[in-house]
Amino acid sequence: MPGRMNTYRPPIMGTSHMVSAGHYLAAAAGYRIFEEGGNAIDAGVAAGIAINVTLPSATNFGGVAPIAIYDAASDEVITISGLGRWPRAANIEYFNEHHGGQIPIGVLRTVVPAAPDAWLTAIAQYGTMTFEQVVTPALELAENGFPVSAYLCEGLQSNEDDPEGGGAMWPSTREIYMPKGRPPRVGEILVQTDLARTFRRLIEAEQDASHLGREAALQAARDRFYRGDIAEEMIAFSDSQGGWITMEDLAEFSVKVEPPVSGQFREYTVYTCNAWCQGPVVAQTLQMLEDDDLAAMGHNSTEYIHLVSQALNLAYADRHAYYGDPDLVDVPIEGLLSKGYTRSRRADIDMTDAFPEMPEPGNPWPYQGVSRNGAPAVAMAGAAGGRMQDTSYVCAVDRWGNAFSATPSDPLAPSPIVPGLGIQMSSRGSQTWLDPEHPSALQPWKRPRLTPNPSIAFKDGKLLMPFGTPGGDTQCTSMVQLFLNVAVHGMNPQKAIEEPRFATWNFPNSFWPHTYLPGRLDLEGRIDATTAAELVGLGHDVHVLDDWTPTGGAMTAIMVDHESGVLSGGADPRRDSYAIGR
Repeated sequence: MPGRMNTYRPPIMGTSHMVSAGHYLAAAAGYRIFEEGGNAIDAGVAAGIAINVTLPSATNFGGVAPIAIYDAASDEVITISGLGRWPRAANIEYFNEHHGGQIPIGVLRTVVPAAPDAWLTAIAQYGTMTFEQVVTPALELAENGFPVSAYLCEGLQSNEDDPEGGGAMWPSTREIYMPKGRPPRVGEILVQTDLARTFRRLIEAEQDASHLGREAALQAARDRFYRGDIAEEMIAFSDSQGGWITMEDLAEFSVKVEPPVSGQFREYTVYTCNAWCQGPVVAQTLQMLEDDDLAAMGHNSTEYIHLVSQALNLAYADRHAYYGDPDLVDVPIEGLLSKGYTRSRRADIDMTDAFPEMPEPGNPWPYQGVSRNGAPAVAMAGAAGGRMQDTSYVCAVDRWGNAFSATPSDPLAPSPIVPGLGIQMSSRGSQTWLDPEHPSALQPWKRPRLTPNPSIAFKDGKLLMPFGTPGGDTQCTSMVQLFLNVAVHGMNPQKAIEEPRFATWNFPNSFWPHTYLPGRLDLEGRIDATTAAELVGLGHDVHVLDDWTPTGGAMTAIMVDHESGVLSGGADPRRDSYAIGR
């Protein structure tokens, strides 16, 4: 085992620009854009779209792409809500009457595709390049193909092996990803001609409007996707499959550019997207822990793992009770992230006894000046099912001090590829509840509660680190651990990423059918066996996993040292992540 600052991979260091991404070819795409003169937003979008090509089992260009950006010129953090909305025709009653209260795989769980609008909005408002420039690396990967990695091979194979996953059921999906009647093997070349053609059509729309200026040309590309012939082809396919999305839904949709929410951990501020995703769990958990002497407990000691996991349990309980689309749900986000409330939640932790099931939610309303009771009782879970771990991540920092953090997603399995387009329409309806009392219950034009959640951390008011991960519900758990490894234990980002992880599952899963595993705590096998036994003694339902399990996410991060001017990139060896910079 490497020592305190030794790592299996070296941290990638530079002074000009850095990109770290969930696939090495995506990192190369972002680096290429940097070398061509782009800023962090241009490079980040290029890497993010390249991930849509290189990790199709976990992300999709027609999926979701929540984004956080630090704009150095205005000294401002903003977020882009790259998450689609349920069609206006969608309703709970239909699922209850026709599907036995279940949300079936296929087009009935699709929401409006949001990633294209998110990518285009990011470069239009904060980038410097054209869509053609940033998409060209992804276009080349789709058109010419790339060698399939072991991780992608496993992901595509899992779709084939599990009919409930959906991948084996959709002819349009099989045509692209199983051209020989089977998933491609490691090292075989995967070509995505239809996706490349979709990119070319968007480039064509941009070129045709280029005489109007860069932003108008980007808008023309966006309009072709959401109002033009590409939209018509998506709707025709959806109609043929019994879907709900209409041309009006696509035309009326747009992502939102909005302020972040934040939490404090001592001299650090952690910015995340709002409660339309699970991002505030990271901020709330860290704020709960800021008064504890975590360093004295010892990294990954029994006491340390117990405390951090219990704080996460409390934040996840509040997520279950309160998080939902703020456009349609009154989320007490100010109360949830107030210092008084997080201190009161920290007092709910018993250091001698683990929560045997998800704890009760707190009552944050008084902490934002509202006289109101806590959350109503809501459904805990449906039938037992899997724990989906899709998604990827990309971050970038440039020489001007800008930072980009994005978590593109949408797994291949739950929804079919639209023939001729090489994309699927976002299947994020799977992160919805059919209990009308739940804050994330289905409503027309409502956004599901999203698991992907990019973050950016600051120290003493200065940019410190964009960071994030795939992993479904484990994202926040892994992000909290990485941050503490850096802020408390003084690790460089690569060391912080490589350290063994734990994951709590003591809450209903975000994905349908919302599997619930009371008291569950997963440990990577590198965590000491004595520690595992002691955690069992505290009441945790401990399960020991592989030493380096990809189910714990695949963190990437870039740290900024303002004194030396050095950028340090870290990337997770648990999957295909890599960092590149100079």
